[in-house]
Amino acid sequence: MSGFKAFLLRGNLIDVAVGIVIGVAFTTVINGLVKDLFTPLIAALGGKRDFSQLSFTVNHSRFLYGDFINALISFVIVAAVLYFLVVSPYARLKAVFEKPPAPEPPTRDCPECLSSVPARARRCAFCTAQLTPAEA
Repeated sequence: MSGFKAFLLRGNLIDVAVGIVIGVAFTTVINGLVKDLFTPLIAALGGKRDFSQLSFTVNHSRFLYGDFINALISFVIVAAVLYFLVVSPYARLKAVFEKPPAPEPPTRDCPECLSSVPARARRCAFCTAQLTPAEA
């Protein structure tokens, strides 16, 4: 039971839960924006009253492609907002504070086992052969 308690009280779990709740609320706002603002605007340009009700029928089955287009517009808006307000600034901030990787030390091949060893090594780590160290 203590392991489960530790799992529930971890900081990451709370952060993820808060992020999901905010994401759902944000998606609801975007869906409302698309349904109540963008859809009527697109419908007015197309001469229809309600864009989300656009459909076609095949063998008495009704396909609401207008509703699908609403969902597609909502997805694109959410993805754009996430990219421009979260992903892109995070990548720039990470590039500023992240240290560049350390350069790899020069290596050479062991004459006995042909493994790659540091150039200044005196003994091969793989076959323990004696090596003459390279000049610094």
